[in-house]
Amino acid sequence: MQQVYLAVDIGGSSGRVVAGEFDGQKVVLEEVYRFDNGGTAANDRMYWDMLKQWDHIVTGVSAAQAKYGSRIVSLGLDTWGVDFGLLGKNDELISNPFHYRDSQLEGILEWGFERVSREEIFAQTGLQFMQINSLFQLLALQRRESPILDFAESLLMIPDLFNWLLTGEKVNEFTNATTTQLLNPATKQWATGLMDQFNLPSKILGEIAMPGTKLGKLRPAVAKEIGNSDIEVVLPGTHDTASAVMAVPTTQPLSNQPNWCYISSGTWSLMGVEVTDPIINDRCLDLNFTNEGGVGGSVRVLKNITGLWIVQQCRQAWLEAGTDYSWGQLVEMAESSTPLVAFIDPDHSSFAIPESMPEAIHRFCSDTGQSIPESPGAIIRCALESLALKYHSVLGMLESLTGSPIETVHIVGGGTQNKLLCQMTADACQRQVIAGPVEATATGNLLVQLIANGAVNSMAEARQIVTNSFIEEIYTPDPSYDWGEAAERFANIVG
Repeated sequence: MQQVYLAVDIGGSSGRVVAGEFDGQKVVLEEVYRFDNGGTAANDRMYWDMLKQWDHIVTGVSAAQAKYGSRIVSLGLDTWGVDFGLLGKNDELISNPFHYRDSQLEGILEWGFERVSREEIFAQTGLQFMQINSLFQLLALQRRESPILDFAESLLMIPDLFNWLLTGEKVNEFTNATTTQLLNPATKQWATGLMDQFNLPSKILGEIAMPGTKLGKLRPAVAKEIGNSDIEVVLPGTHDTASAVMAVPTTQPLSNQPNWCYISSGTWSLMGVEVTDPIINDRCLDLNFTNEGGVGGSVRVLKNITGLWIVQQCRQAWLEAGTDYSWGQLVEMAESSTPLVAFIDPDHSSFAIPESMPEAIHRFCSDTGQSIPESPGAIIRCALESLALKYHSVLGMLESLTGSPIETVHIVGGGTQNKLLCQMTADACQRQVIAGPVEATATGNLLVQLIANGAVNSMAEARQIVTNSFIEEIYTPDPSYDWGEAAERFANIVG
């Protein structure tokens, strides 16, 4: 009987427990349990419901136990980054963690820069400036004089919180810690001096643990509820993007001169390169790139881009208006619409939380003197083409940062199922695109467990398993349309 490894993969809108069976050459995935996730609004605040999520985790792992029993070797848990919980004395959770879309973060970047400059923060952390970063969430608590900070003894990122509930071990996993803007990616240690500059309590920052660390067995009470006391909890790259990049089927060894880049494609698009050393210089700061931790001691130099959020919100707006378009219908309508007519900047603030995404697109096109896409197909085509052109722009930035030409773009994650976007990406970037796997995050999570348990010897061997296990779709540039001219127009529009 083949051994089974569990990936608990929780995203902003859903979570699931995925079982992976490994035969020595390939891994076969099966989703055992899925649940909805999302923020909970209460008293003008936006929270994550930790107890509800915890209940789903236990239910999902119990379902896997019922199916696979003693064949389960270990589990690994990953989530999004930046959000955290604070524990007080006696390790009690002080509050449900705040959601990164909570309104307390409005204007917090500027408030922070009045105290410590962008340049100084970047020199110590190498992270892209976003108001959702954990540093600025802590500053938001400080700005509104929340008593939560006064009682805090430990800060645990969301996956660290769940791992603590599973095992009783409190650690800060490296890849998720690098999303906080509180860690120096060069030293791989907390930037406690920066905490001191902001008068934040550095005592809340704990031990940093690397992917592949075995935390130990389940707490007795948890093991009893699940029905298995032998399951080992292993740290994957607990930041979902780190796990997704682990599953990129590249054969190039880790290098500061990469010939490939990745796009982890979903609600967000995370586009970057995997390198040996962080890039912390004025150019990186000016371009607002980030240095995040990866698996195997790697650094992911990347930019966060608004991804399929815009398309998702258009579909939601039309659903609320009475028309339920399927994803397939939207792509078909986009394919039949006139190409390269109008573009938007996916990262423009007007697309963050608009009342109506189609109307926000109309306003942006009108304000920039472009033709206004009217039909659903034209709107979706505009959004997808704009995203592909954004990728082209970021590709050029990556090449300038690394000094290395990029030959191949790897797309992983749910966005690989949008074949129109994959082809547009090849066309806009004028590069070969390799799409897959779809289940990149769960796959990368499982691969780290295989390495930690001695079933696989290296990252290179693990990535060969990806090639063995999943079908890759290859897209080559189509010369039918003038994407070069479109890129020039896009650059003028977005500034």
